[in-house]
Amino acid sequence: MLEQNFATVERLVNLLDPDVNVIFNMSVEEAVERVGSGQSDKVREIDGQFALVHKNGRIVRLARSIGRPMRYFLAKQAAGPVLIIAERMDEIREHLEKEGLADQFHPSYTRMVPAHYITELSLVGCPDPNPVYTRFLNHYPNELPADVDAIGESYIGTLANEIDSWIDSLPADAPIGVLFSGGIDSGAILTLTYHSLLKRGQTAQRLKAFTLTVNEYGEDLQQASEFLKSLDIDYLLEPIHVSASSLDYKEAIRVIEDYKPLDVQAATMGIAVLKEVRRRYPDWKYLLDGDGGDENLRDYPIEDNPELTIRSVLNNPFFYHEGWGVDKIKHSQTYSGGQSRGHVRTYATAAKFQFEGFSPFATSNVIEVAEKIPFIELTQWDHEKLYALKGDVTRAGVKAVTGMAMPVFEKRRFQRGAASDADFSATFPESPMAYRQAFAEIFSS
Repeated sequence: MLEQNFATVERLVNLLDPDVNVIFNMSVEEAVERVGSGQSDKVREIDGQFALVHKNGRIVRLARSIGRPMRYFLAKQAAGPVLIIAERMDEIREHLEKEGLADQFHPSYTRMVPAHYITELSLVGCPDPNPVYTRFLNHYPNELPADVDAIGESYIGTLANEIDSWIDSLPADAPIGVLFSGGIDSGAILTLTYHSLLKRGQTAQRLKAFTLTVNEYGEDLQQASEFLKSLDIDYLLEPIHVSASSLDYKEAIRVIEDYKPLDVQAATMGIAVLKEVRRRYPDWKYLLDGDGGDENLRDYPIEDNPELTIRSVLNNPFFYHEGWGVDKIKHSQTYSGGQSRGHVRTYATAAKFQFEGFSPFATSNVIEVAEKIPFIELTQWDHEKLYALKGDVTRAGVKAVTGMAMPVFEKRRFQRGAASDADFSATFPESPMAYRQAFAEIFSS
């Protein structure tokens, strides 16, 4: 039998900022130790938005929620390999350049840590062993009754608790912004945040609903206005006007380090609204968004993807969160699947403009409740019943938690509701290859 000589990894370079973690129920240090234990039940108890690393000898364990990205790269050196962990590809490349190792970098050599797993690396260098994945967020199918009111109260009640915990962690007078389209998800976030402030005896003037409109056009702006007027809180609305000429999808690709068209389009609009908010409010810090609500309630048009059927969507737990899963041949190591990959469109755009964002729908507690919903029993494999479910559940839950009768409008993607069809078509290429080419150009320069 051929004997292999392994070089152990001498150094771990952790470029993650621990202060960016949003953990409600323990210190970052305790959370790191839980990851180091390798015990999934201990990691599952971490409540919030996090990316954590623990090293014990040659064993490194990593874990993250959807809300914060994490990547790693193993570089080779004569003195021994070095493991670099960071949020972004360009951070890894910059560190390699400082160490004179830039020739080793390629974006496809970086690895994204999948959300909801403890990723264990046995650091013995070359050849690199595959990671071992241990799931810490589990599926408990059909635990909730097939009753929309009961589901809404449980699901939205859990969402409200996450928002309460987040507000509790902020300075008492810090202004809070919500990226608001008037859709179901941002509508739920806004009404719950408004309710949370009032029950504290605080002024709602602390809250603003930022709504993007491009070239003075905006179905979203009209929808947002109608939403807020129906609840008599339209004074919270702050339209964010930008010109179509300011939209740059190549900048978005650079920010999110990805090329999937829908994510790039959403990030392009996200950059536009956040850039203007930052210009108006140089000191604004805290933002909420509704990203993750579609994934939780499986509310994407199945007809738009020829690879999908309603059976694949309903039979695969965490499907929109994690894609086909880490054990499937479709899984990419450069990118994890589903929202685990795509949430960078939200996180990275906020980070670029020095906002501290929080996505309550993307926390483990909320996702776990969503996965308890008996989707098949409620929909009987009917597309239209599935698409209507999110509105019914959310409206019922918001009513139960806040007493407010939240309006529900027809689903529309953020990037489509902020601009006219003409401006959208002039901004974004039709061919997916154009996005891939722009990505390749960024990392070839």
